[in-house]
Amino acid sequence: MGEIRFDDGAAYERYMGQWSQQAGSVFLDWLALPSALRWLDVGCGNGAFTELIVDRCVPSAVSGVDPSDAQLAFARARLGSRGVQLRPGNAMSLPFAADTFDVAVMPLVIFFVPDPALGVAEMARVVNRGGTVAAYAWDLLGGGFPYALVQAELRAMGYDVPMPPSADAGGVDRLRALWSGAGLDGVETREISVLRKYDGFDDFWTTAMGGPSLKSQLGALDPADATQLKERLRAQLPGDGAGRISMRARANAVKGRVQ
Repeated sequence: MGEIRFDDGAAYERYMGQWSQQAGSVFLDWLALPSALRWLDVGCGNGAFTELIVDRCVPSAVSGVDPSDAQLAFARARLGSRGVQLRPGNAMSLPFAADTFDVAVMPLVIFFVPDPALGVAEMARVVNRGGTVAAYAWDLLGGGFPYALVQAELRAMGYDVPMPPSADAGGVDRLRALWSGAGLDGVETREISVLRKYDGFDDFWTTAMGGPSLKSQLGALDPADATQLKERLRAQLPGDGAGRISMRARANAVKGRVQ
């Protein structure tokens, strides 16, 4: 039913931006790092989490890398003249020298990295001694993805739903093993649970339809199946008194220090 593509920053913002910033806020509180650090956002996408770093962490410098030109263009427009350096980059071969940063973070990205161990090793390489390497990721295999219900209903209807190449990397045990395997010290993990409200079912449906993780699958449905899916979801997502729908998502976070 098609691959997952990130080629529309505005659609991604509606689909995942609020989720990213809610989970990211909890993540940054947990990191509890001092100000005036040099940050690297690996897989910065459209800049939703990068903006949190700028707003909340009082960094001395922020850089972001992402393989998608469209996402980077949206991030540049979003961040404007706030001093963030954005450039194309691959998580498994970061375009930076060793010891360039004090902190490297990978928000909602590690399950898209074909070799997550190499991605963690690259973050550790570009962070100086005593610096922090951290990430948070949806618990995809544990049902933590914000749109897991849509995926489950598609599978129940007989459709194959593509998963990222390293879908297991969002599990807490896998994250702990990746960080320990990279030789990082003081490895810690925690769960992050967040809640998002949609104005109503139509808001939820339109948002899901435009998201890169589901767009190709939903767009490929024939009209009858699309109607069936819509009704199956509507039955499971009753609104409150104002018609709003509440959805929960769950991520796992990990952090460690470079030796």
